[in-house]
Order: sequence, then C-alpha cells, then structure tokens
Amino acid sequence: MTKTVIIGSNHAGIAAANTLLDKFENQEVVIIEKADSFSYLSCGTALWVGRQIDSYDGLFYTNRTDFENKGAKIFTETAVTSVDYANKVVHCTANDGKEWTESYDKLVLATGSFPIEPKVPGHDLKNIQFMKKFHEGQQIDALLDQEGINTVAVIGAGYIGVEMAEAAKRRGKNVLLFDAADRSLPNYYDAWFTDDMDKNLADHGIELHLGELVEEYRGTDKVEQVVTAKGAYDVDVVVNAIGFRPNSELGNGHLELFANGAYLVDRHQRTSDPDVYAVGDCATVYSNALQDTAYIALASNAVRTGIVAGENIGGLDFESPGVQGSNGIAIFGYNMVSTGYSATAAPRFGLDVKYVDFEDTQKMAFMKNNDKVKGRIVYDANTRRIVGAQMASTSADIGMAIHMFSLAIAKQVTIDELGLLDLFFLPHYNQPYNYINKAALTAE
Repeated sequence: MTKTVIIGSNHAGIAAANTLLDKFENQEVVIIEKADSFSYLSCGTALWVGRQIDSYDGLFYTNRTDFENKGAKIFTETAVTSVDYANKVVHCTANDGKEWTESYDKLVLATGSFPIEPKVPGHDLKNIQFMKKFHEGQQIDALLDQEGINTVAVIGAGYIGVEMAEAAKRRGKNVLLFDAADRSLPNYYDAWFTDDMDKNLADHGIELHLGELVEEYRGTDKVEQVVTAKGAYDVDVVVNAIGFRPNSELGNGHLELFANGAYLVDRHQRTSDPDVYAVGDCATVYSNALQDTAYIALASNAVRTGIVAGENIGGLDFESPGVQGSNGIAIFGYNMVSTGYSATAAPRFGLDVKYVDFEDTQKMAFMKNNDKVKGRIVYDANTRRIVGAQMASTSADIGMAIHMFSLAIAKQVTIDELGLLDLFFLPHYNQPYNYINKAALTAE
C-alpha cells in the first residue's frame, strides 16, 4: 500500500487523485485543502459574474463524496503549515485550531499560485478584490449587486482582467481597464491581434487605460479613486487581476526552484526530492515550442501534470509529452486563440523566428453564414519547425484549428510540411485550398 498525500484540490490535485484511485490498486490517498470548497473551476467565474451562465453550481466539477466513495480521505479548511521532508510528515492545522500530522510515502504539491498584490498606498482599503478563489468571486458578485456600485476598475488586462471587465460591463457597470502595458493580452498575442481586441473592448463601452501603471488607491474607508501618472479616476470597486506567482512556500529551502520561484520538476513531475511531486501552477512544465523547461500556468496544463504525477506514483515510468501553452479567449463574441510563442515573445526566450500571416473567410464566398479569419504562424528561422500560432475571428471554429497547430508544435512539424498538409474541403466548413495551407506556402 502506497500512501500519497496531495496538498491542494483544484485541477492538478484532482487529476493526480483521480489517476491514482481509478487506475491503480493499493493506493491510499489523502487530500488536504485550505479552502472550504473542492474542485472549483475558477476559469468560469467571469461567466457567472457576468450572468452568461445561470449559477456557479456547475463550476464545481467533482465533489467530495465521489472521492470518499473511492476511499480517499479528505480534509478541507485545513492548512499545511510545514513539511518535514526528512521524516516524510506533513504538519496540518484546521480552521478550528486542531493540529495533527500526516505521514506519506509520496507527496504531491498542488498548491497553485497566489494573486500578485500591488503594494501601493491604499491597497488595504475596502472594495479592493482579487479574482482567484470561489469566495473572491462571491465577494465581487455581491459587490456588483449593491446600490451605489456604479464604476468598476479592473487592474490588469491579461485573460482574467479582460474577462472580468466584460463581466462587469454585462452587469451594467461603468468599467475602466488599466494595465502598465500599452495593449491587452500581451503575453500570448502579437499587436496585430490585440489591437483588434482593444477596439472590441472600447466598442463595447470599456474605458481603456493601457500604458497606465496604478500608483495609488485613494479613499477613506472604501476605495474611491485609482491614481496613475495620468490622472485620478473615481471608482467604487477595484478588481486586481495583474497576475499570479507560484505558491512554493512549502519548499522550505529543501526543494529546487525555477527562476520565477516555481518548483523545478523533471518530465515525470518529480521535484529535487524523488518522493515529492509538484503539479499545476506551482510547478514548471516542459515546453515543446521552447524544447526546454518553462513556466506556463494554465488549467489544461495543471490537469496534464496531475495525470503524469499520478501515473508515476502508481508505478509506471511515464514521461510527460510536454505542452504548448494552448489557450483562448472569447469576449463580446470575438474569439482569439493561440499556442506556443508569439513573434513578440519568442525572442525573449532565445528563439529566432519568422512568421507568415493570413486573412480570409472561413468558407467559400457564396456561403451565407461565413466569418473572416486572421492568423499568424510563427516558425523557427533555422529549423523551420512551427513554434507558435495565433488566430482570431467571430467564428468559434478557430478553436479546433489551433489544436492542429498545437499538435504541429509537439511533433516538430515544419512550415514547409504544413503547406501541403491534407485538409479536407466542404463548403459548409472551409475552402478547397485552405488558408492555412496558403499561408504556409508563402513562407520564405
């Protein structure tokens, strides 16, 4: 019997637990969760706050009873205060003050990430909220229901910030979106795409303050103003969404860390301690685009790393196939998807790249229901292997196309091979000579 203690019960921890309990025998699994909720799909919070879905019930994608029926022991509202790696013991403290220890054969750290808090004057005023956990979503939702809450400032124009800006706007609020960068979504997309998203946001009434770093919050008891070098803006609520940092506090100097503080793991998800695994946002991944270790915090990556850890703890020699960092966003009906590295980001990671662009309609011109599609394929200037792709359209079908590019990166497909790739044709779906093929053939 192998006893595995899993610290954290979101995507990565749940995936590790499911793999161990469903696939292997003689597994004792203990799950320890600091929050009172279990398996919360935080990516859906903006949909619920923006009333695009009816309730948050479906955002809990599994439940405690299912795991207990499989034989797992679960502790919620319990903090792990420290880990004794030499003696393989986890020290726990429940919210009611009870303290105890839990021994382990294998330990899985699925502690996720912390929201980054700007330590500017006034950061401790009321009505300044973060957007990460279930209770934080509840607090924002409740604030937007209060009388007198008319203007919402969202700090950070990454995925969560843009989604929360849309959600608040859908609730009838005046929305100001701030970011120190001069465009939204700069981590995954080049300006050719983000310019369109910025226009989309502005066209739907969101007041953009890009290129403005927040320097201060003002107010007496509650926040009343957001201050930047360009001015002071009256607000009623602030949602901080400027990013996250890996939660690696339990490493305690024992575990090797990556440059950004995440747990450094191998392709089996093992840390520098062979009996300790790290998964999800607190750990590194292997990037197939970079062909090296990277930090890419996405829910899909969290699930994959949890599965890999579970397979290896269960007794298999299971190496991660790596990830591409595939992602997407849909705001006011405009869809953007990407995988790998953008042309802007690639040089920061030591990649020498070129790219080709395309713009076309999804289907034949005579089709009544049709959408314009634009895209960029990024490839290594020397090996010509594809290292990234971005697409944008009002068509949801581009989500499937980016999956193809993800596989191309994983399998080191070259831009030349993509030019004559067999892509079927039917007027209901596409054109006889697909824009992806045509774009690839224009590569230098």
